[in-house]
Amino acid sequence: MNMATIIKIFFFSFLFHSSEFLARSLEVDDTSDEFSYDQYANNGPAKWGEISSNCNGNLQSPIDLDNKVVEVVSNLGILQKYYKPSNATLVNRGHDIMLRWDGDAGYLKINETQYQLLQIHWHTPSEHSIDGKRYDMEAHLVHMSSDGKIAVIAILYEIGLLPDDLLTILEGDLIAVADKKGAEKPMGIIDPNIIKLDVNIYYRYIGSLTTPPCTQGVVWTIDGKGFESNARPVQPLNERSIKLNKSCYFHWLTT
Repeated sequence: MNMATIIKIFFFSFLFHSSEFLARSLEVDDTSDEFSYDQYANNGPAKWGEISSNCNGNLQSPIDLDNKVVEVVSNLGILQKYYKPSNATLVNRGHDIMLRWDGDAGYLKINETQYQLLQIHWHTPSEHSIDGKRYDMEAHLVHMSSDGKIAVIAILYEIGLLPDDLLTILEGDLIAVADKKGAEKPMGIIDPNIIKLDVNIYYRYIGSLTTPPCTQGVVWTIDGKGFESNARPVQPLNERSIKLNKSCYFHWLTT
């Protein structure tokens, strides 16, 4: 059995055996009323607007990245990330599992603003879609600036033969905390640079957190590579612009 298959089985097992899909932790470890991903629940995605009015806003995430309306540009430039190894902790938040960097893990720079890397977590299936296609899994690298602005890098995964470097390192520990909501496990030094990103080709748009309070104004960068779930349904585009950055002299990298 290849590593990618093991990863898929792990995530399905975690979600299936969890007793609930509720949490008070958010994408940025804030606090909120409890929410659920069950579309039939009283606190499911269709009811999130009752938990936070932000969830009814016009700049919600995730969205479908429809290439018929995407504007291809090159002026966004190469994705500027300056990550470095730091101590990290694996945390079962109930609705997902997060790897939180506890020290200075570096930053992402967008339009001269530095966004400190905070954590990475995973959704299955993917929350964003491309031309209507949802992928097997989506990772969110969450960053925050000194004045509280949020930037998220999303990575879309398809099950394949090549293992993911970070998930390979975390495999046994992910399984160990999968059925223990609230569990934390120190992981020692983890280098975020092992996370594969296409710094030349990526989508960019302004959206929101994908869990209540659905805070808007989040800068989303979606990497160009392209069961029971913990993924929010796709939200209306509402005439927002989506840019696909293709820096000069580089070619599309596919998995």
